[in-house]
Amino acid sequence: MPYSDDVQQGSRWSVLAVCSAALMLPLSFSAGVIATPAIAVSPGGSPLALSWITNAFLLSFGSLLMAAGALADRYGRRRLFLGGVTLFTLLSLLTPWLPSVLWLDAVRALQGAAAAAALAGGAAALTHSVSGVARARAFSLLGTSFGVGLAAGPIVAGLLLQAAGWQSVFLCCALFGAIALIFGTRYLAESRNPAPHPLDWSGIGVFSAALTLFTWGMLVMADGGTTLLSLALLLASLITAVAFVVVERRAVYPMLDLSLFRYGRFTGVQLLPVATCFCFVVLLVLLPLRFMGFYGYGALTTGLLMLAISLPMLVVPSLAVTLTRHFHPGTVSSAGLLLAAAGIGLLSQVTPHDSLPLTLVAMLTIGCGTGLPWGLMDNLSVSVVPVQRAGMATGIFNTVRVAGEGVALACVSSLFTFLVVRQFNSVQAAGKPAPALLNGAAIDPLILPLAENAFHQLMLVLAAITVVCAGVIWCCLVPGRAHGR
Repeated sequence: MPYSDDVQQGSRWSVLAVCSAALMLPLSFSAGVIATPAIAVSPGGSPLALSWITNAFLLSFGSLLMAAGALADRYGRRRLFLGGVTLFTLLSLLTPWLPSVLWLDAVRALQGAAAAAALAGGAAALTHSVSGVARARAFSLLGTSFGVGLAAGPIVAGLLLQAAGWQSVFLCCALFGAIALIFGTRYLAESRNPAPHPLDWSGIGVFSAALTLFTWGMLVMADGGTTLLSLALLLASLITAVAFVVVERRAVYPMLDLSLFRYGRFTGVQLLPVATCFCFVVLLVLLPLRFMGFYGYGALTTGLLMLAISLPMLVVPSLAVTLTRHFHPGTVSSAGLLLAAAGIGLLSQVTPHDSLPLTLVAMLTIGCGTGLPWGLMDNLSVSVVPVQRAGMATGIFNTVRVAGEGVALACVSSLFTFLVVRQFNSVQAAGKPAPALLNGAAIDPLILPLAENAFHQLMLVLAAITVVCAGVIWCCLVPGRAHGR
């Protein structure tokens, strides 16, 4: 029995190591959003360059996750996890000393690659460290950590910005990296696929190109409206996406096995992070910049207000696991998304000036609703494939999650710009510049009502997307309606 106790204790510390990394990675993303207005002041940069502080990280993170999953299966999950965390931590320590936003964009892209290695390697290693009920709990903690990292970013950034400047926001991430390294080095067991396939370098390259071109095109459109450059980038992304499908269908060992999407359950699982991107993640960017840019709240006050949407991530994901004892995970997830959609609908009808308490109630509802699928989807992602392909499963799922965040942010930014411009045109004020939402610029009080109308319309669109995703997920995952494994 002492041996069993040692194994159990080691598994717990392994979970702590991976969850520390899962907390560090999204914290770097969401806290960076709050830091962007301060970076715009010093060292400064164009709105497009500032937007790449977030998007460069998300693009390399999302586009390399499947490759990282394959590398983890081939060369060792623990090895890739420790290498990714080490590089991410070192880059976090370097970030405050960079001379310009362009350098910062480049380092953030490298951080995204390191994040892909850390998350893919850690999640796959965790699959082999625990099993059964313990694995479901471990992945619930993993999802909770990822959610808390996203949601806690604004309040952590607000505190650090007030106390020590924007540089401290990125230095904070290095602390969690050190924790992950200490416990991962000591307790995380090594594992790999005994018969790994060759890496699909062609698929990796084409996928990354398609994702980059699409996001770049949407950001250019958000920055300056529909232009020849934005249309060319979007067309190129479409062509590249078609090329990716062709490459993967012809590959002997594809990075993404497209045949998996024939199965309803697999498709339903991949829709879970897509839904949470549109009902939760984009709001972690939109709401702080609405509070600061629309209404002039300080960074610390904004962070405190964001607790309404972030605090549920501390408890609701664990509650979701408990609910699955009585209800199917697909039912729990769909119900949570519908609750989140209701919160977004309420948010579309109120403003902080009209009723701050009602605004906070709407945010709390969104956080509670999103927390239900958030606590289940990581474990569901590895339950649809054999354990030997855990690296690929986590790579595909986390690619959809992280790439979806970048794509969703770019699409929502572009849509918001379109809605604002349409509001201006309706009052013959098209000559005024659209508010720069993603760089934290303050909005002229004279055009605040127009920007708020656009924001409310955007919320209705996000609510509709969430409802549609909830319905499709329910059909795909709930027994009697799902097809295939």
